[in-house]
Amino acid sequence: MFTINIYLKFALIALFLGGGVIATIFFGFVWSWPLLIIGILLLVSYLMLGTIQSSAQMIQDMDFDGAEKRLGLTLTPKLLYVTNRAFYYIMKGSIAMQKKETKKAEELFDTALNMKLPSDNERAMVLLQLANANATRNNWTKAKNYFREAKKLNITQSDMKMQLDHFEKVLGNQGQMKAASRMGKQGHRMMKGPGSNKRRRPKMR
Repeated sequence: MFTINIYLKFALIALFLGGGVIATIFFGFVWSWPLLIIGILLLVSYLMLGTIQSSAQMIQDMDFDGAEKRLGLTLTPKLLYVTNRAFYYIMKGSIAMQKKETKKAEELFDTALNMKLPSDNERAMVLLQLANANATRNNWTKAKNYFREAKKLNITQSDMKMQLDHFEKVLGNQGQMKAASRMGKQGHRMMKGPGSNKRRRPKMR
């Protein structure tokens, strides 16, 4: 998809709007309106689309610091087109997960989940991220609930299906991990044995 570099867009907005104002002062509105119209259209596209597309490309390239800075160039998510607003919070959540700020990531993903997403594939992606965030915090009950909700959706993307299959294996191993942990504690106590306590030394006379 064709996109204009955000810094070039800023320059073009300033050029056309500024040029339109100057042309209006010196030559009248008849000569300036084409410049003003182009400048206004560029400004509206920036406000409604933000920096979502270029930020998404940076996240795909694993440049999370760059993506965070690029998202910071979005004026406010409130003005974004609703789908772009959802992706804004998804990407902010992904960045928070990379920083191990799981609580913040969960809040951001939850915000995105309550917005209009293009399809069940994107909804499943958000649910899986929420499941992963809760699994990271050892909240396995919520993780399983989010995972089950994602499994009910009509998922068509093969990579998303693979991610769900992988997470299902993680959930399966979680039960084994708990059992192993309990056995490990019991084994540790058994290894001490009844005679493992140190005997008191006789008092020195």
